[in-house]
Amino acid sequence: QVQLVESGGGLVQAGGSLRLSCAASGTIFSINAMGWYRQAPGKQRELVAIINSDGSTNYADSVKGRFAISRDNAKNTVSLQMNSLKPEDTAVYYCNAYVQVRPGPTYRFWGQGTQVTVSS
Repeated sequence: QVQLVESGGGLVQAGGSLRLSCAASGTIFSINAMGWYRQAPGKQRELVAIINSDGSTNYADSVKGRFAISRDNAKNTVSLQMNSLKPEDTAVYYCNAYVQVRPGPTYRFWGQGTQVTVSS
């Protein structure tokens, strides 16, 4: 019913920047929170940043001051600007959204993931 498609991953040197984007499409009545998670090899998936429909945000301590999340409610997109990247930021990054497909319950959807690799 709802598809999340990420783009913008890649390989970058430490200290560099990348911008991830995610577009939601399908049967969408409204989108509440949208966010980014990441999973490094051998580790659990963790929250990177989340943005609510009112624009309020929350970040993992490890990315505060380096990453910035934003969204375009009219286009159902969310972006993550990643600056001052470190090798420990290397992971698969997943887009996440809480979506109402009709008035009523909210469902959680995930993108397919995009690889971010930061070389030292």
